[in-house]
Amino acid sequence: MNRIALSGIKPTGIPHLGNYLGMIRPALDLAKDYRAFYFIADAHALNQLRDPAELDRLIFEVAATLLALGLDPEKVTFFRQSDIAEIFELAIILAAATPKGLLNRAHAYKAAVDANLAAGRDGDAGINMGLFTYPILMAADILLFGSHAVPVGEDQRQHIEIAQDIAQAFNRAYGEVLTVPRAVIGETIADIPGTDGRKMSKSYGNIIPIFAPPEELLKHITGMVTDSRPPERPKDPEQDNLFRLYRFFAASAETETMREKYLHGGIGYGEVKKMLFDVLERTFGEARGRYEKYIGDRPFLEGVLRYGAVKARAVGAPMLANVRKAVGIRSY
Repeated sequence: MNRIALSGIKPTGIPHLGNYLGMIRPALDLAKDYRAFYFIADAHALNQLRDPAELDRLIFEVAATLLALGLDPEKVTFFRQSDIAEIFELAIILAAATPKGLLNRAHAYKAAVDANLAAGRDGDAGINMGLFTYPILMAADILLFGSHAVPVGEDQRQHIEIAQDIAQAFNRAYGEVLTVPRAVIGETIADIPGTDGRKMSKSYGNIIPIFAPPEELLKHITGMVTDSRPPERPKDPEQDNLFRLYRFFAASAETETMREKYLHGGIGYGEVKKMLFDVLERTFGEARGRYEKYIGDRPFLEGVLRYGAVKARAVGAPMLANVRKAVGIRSY
């Protein structure tokens, strides 16, 4: 258990099923085989959020969500990014070792530039340095703790590759100081449909919150997009949003039974929506109760995060001291 896995989640919206399948569940699973570090990436969220009260609320929503889903702060290290000053100092040092061209090629920055050019604006219009240097801060998050494994979605793979490049460049210049991480990407996490059939994303407004109350959950599911084929008509399960989401939470036997009904006819979308609702309630109903308890106790959540920060700094401070020594900067 000496190998470290690290995961971060940005508090930029209500945690949803896409977050659960793409990051939370794989990250919690890694805690079985790794020394696990989990953090709330509130500094990253500053690139998008300009409302301090909203950011504060979302930080505690994420904390309550992870605890409700089984994160044990005694067994793992769970902290708020902004509580670890060493992350930001390491980011400054890493910036001096990072070629600008590497950041020019980052997908998020390129997408923002392309959108500007397509709209007839200057390529860098409205782009802040937080977005441009996002990969450096993410590298600091990872490298400060000597992380070996980082579970991410496919859309974040490049950021891990950039962290690898930065670590390797630093080590070439100063010796083997930093651990080169690897991305852990599940096979299925890129295929999580939202209510409109597109990838589930806050930016599309098509999410299903993890802890939506039953009546709200049913409303989200009822509104999911389907075609107009009647129950007796065969259907392709792999092309159906309801089935594609159902299979992530149902037991194998349940999934196969539903697959057969799709292929041979005999099941309507209304029935499938009811079954999807039932399996999600089975998965998250009990955890919802824990979430509601935690979200109502801010002092408890704050205590958990501060306790995690002490544990995180106990690992990060010596690493930063090694980095400072390697580059020739005196320790405090």
